[in-house]
Amino acid sequence: MKVVIADDQALVRGGLRLILREAGIDVVAEAADGAEAVVAVAEHRPDVVLMDIRMPEVDGIEATRRIVADGAGGPDGVRIIILTTFDLDKYVYEALAAGASGFLLKDVSPEQLVASVRLVRAGDALLAPSITRRLVHRYAARPGTVPTAATGAPAGGRDLSVLTPRELEVLGLVARGLSNTEIAASLTLSEATVKTHVARLLTKLDLRTRVQAVVLAYDTGIVQPDAGASGPSAP
Repeated sequence: MKVVIADDQALVRGGLRLILREAGIDVVAEAADGAEAVVAVAEHRPDVVLMDIRMPEVDGIEATRRIVADGAGGPDGVRIIILTTFDLDKYVYEALAAGASGFLLKDVSPEQLVASVRLVRAGDALLAPSITRRLVHRYAARPGTVPTAATGAPAGGRDLSVLTPRELEVLGLVARGLSNTEIAASLTLSEATVKTHVARLLTKLDLRTRVQAVVLAYDTGIVQPDAGASGPSAP
């Protein structure tokens, strides 16, 4: 696995690099701002980017937008994890709308960080539990808050009839925070089959990530906040 670290603090980059390399994960490049991160991703095509938000020149959210627009992000491309000190709703939603696959706070433990990188690389969504609860209650109840992959237009009123009954079932389980392995066990399917269902529903609904699918599931009432408030969480 190849990872790019983007953070304006050299000490933070060094600590993250040490943690990942001790876990056998190759850090192929580091960036001190968002513009450098975009260049590093284009050059090295990593599997995962750990992206800070507040950086000079180009911030992490804008860098995420540029990476996704360049075609590097998405279901089959680079996964971007926002890793920040700032636990603010505005940043969470902007990161998800930009196409990030996860959002973690910097108080995460080294073990959780490594597990999170591997989880996101495998295609699962990732949000710190405290963030998920707020996301569900503040945004999911509001119609039209999920951007499409191509245009960023609202997803309110989206026709879910394009999904098969099984895909709807999988979407509901994704929204409750289950990983592919857990969904496979719940539905007595193989992980490969679950992964195929997830990929198809994302394509049909014009979404980039599982995180956006989670918000859409609440937004459309497939899952109610009280029934799935735990959401996808850090491992």
